[in-house]
Amino acid sequence: MADDLGTVLDAVAPRLRALRNRRGYTLAELSAETGISVSTLSRLESGLRKPTLDLLIRLAGAYRASLDDLVGAPQIADPRIHPKPFYRNGRAIIPLTRQNPDLHAYKIVLPGHPPDAPLERGAHEGYDWVYVLSGRIRLALGDEETVLETGEAAEFDTRMPHGFASASEEPAEVINLLSTQGERMHLRNG
Repeated sequence: MADDLGTVLDAVAPRLRALRNRRGYTLAELSAETGISVSTLSRLESGLRKPTLDLLIRLAGAYRASLDDLVGAPQIADPRIHPKPFYRNGRAIIPLTRQNPDLHAYKIVLPGHPPDAPLERGAHEGYDWVYVLSGRIRLALGDEETVLETGEAAEFDTRMPHGFASASEEPAEVINLLSTQGERMHLRNG
């Protein structure tokens, strides 16, 4: 049993380095976000220090990953996801993926929105895909706005100021995929 634990912990170091590189963090940036010193992060990634639960929890938070993802725990037999909706700015947001540092999928129920009301815009690192399940949405990208109908999709770099809302007083539903490494994502017909 001790040998198995050692093997699991030894595999954490390259996984942590790979996650940090995929997310585009420097050791200093990760240190500022987690409160873990640069030297400790470097020793964790080189395998010179074994990770503690406290360190793994802070790193999981920074990477938006589960502890299972960090230590490479085997996937559970039941692949179903049991989403717990949360609400933000009147929107019902239903997670469709487990904690994954590279891809987040959500179903979002957008409340009705006055068609002439301004859209709030924000910008951040990453890439977004929006697919309209029902209703119509207004999508703002920079200074431009587009109306997407049911069955239409859009993809965009999230460094451009953006926002979306229902295009009418009726609610709309969308699937939203967010990725910090969106350029690596490919959808293929299977």
